Amino acid sequence: MALVAAQRTYLIFTVVLLSSSYISLATPTTACQFTFLDGNKLYNYTLSSPIRNFPHGILSEDGFYKVSVNETTLWFQLCDGMIFNHDPPTCADCWDCGGPTRCGMDCSALVANNIGGYHVCTGIGRGPKVVVDVIDKKNPHTGVIVKMSSSSLKYNCSLAVSVLCNLNGVQGPQALQRLGDCNYATEMKHPSGCAMVVNVHGNGLGWFGTLLIIILCLFVVYLLAGIVYRFFFLKIRGIEVIPNLDFWISLPRKTQGLCSSLVRKFKGPSEGHRTSYSPVNF
Repeated sequence: MALVAAQRTYLIFTVVLLSSSYISLATPTTACQFTFLDGNKLYNYTLSSPIRNFPHGILSEDGFYKVSVNETTLWFQLCDGMIFNHDPPTCADCWDCGGPTRCGMDCSALVANNIGGYHVCTGIGRGPKVVVDVIDKKNPHTGVIVKMSSSSLKYNCSLAVSVLCNLNGVQGPQALQRLGDCNYATEMKHPSGCAMVVNVHGNGLGWFGTLLIIILCLFVVYLLAGIVYRFFFLKIRGIEVIPNLDFWISLPRKTQGLCSSLVRKFKGPSEGHRTSYSPVNF
């Protein structure tokens, strides 16, 4: 029971720290840990935690996700910076994300647009500027949205990646939306987008209610077993078939007497009652 109490205390402490708002600001190491409270349910998203068949959580094992639409190509990584062991970005003006020799290695999102026949890169996501939110507060099981941004002398850029809950597998980004001069949005499906739900307050009966139910069940079993035994083996009929009938009949009277005794004990002697030290007039 002490362990259960400790767990509930920890959950309440977590709620106080993490669920005062639906939005969580974080560094790269904690960017994909998001928790919020809705009623008596605590929704916990840990996108970077290992899960079955995905030891790296939502992180791409290639080191990055990539999606291309028309003349625009987007590279990004969730929960960490990008790593390019193959197929690195080849575009000009990559100074805000690693420079020509390490293009894409110093940010978490990079976009390349074809401008005048040249692919020009722009960093649109950096680790410290990450915001995590639930997609639909009325339906938290939909998933979360990870927003990252980057500011430079030329642009204020951002990327919003919707991570939809999908227990059946992974579907990488296939579409890319441009919402402004340097604002982009895409979506993907992943089991890591599914929340772990914890009942904080607990709608159960608790240990005392459970104990009462167990005692009641044992009493019913005892009563039924006694009735069956007396009816079939002892051939007793009528109300006498109930085991220990005299005890059950006398139980209300004994309970009343016990309650009266307790009342007299705590109330003290009534008015006019003589103690052993009361004077006696002859």
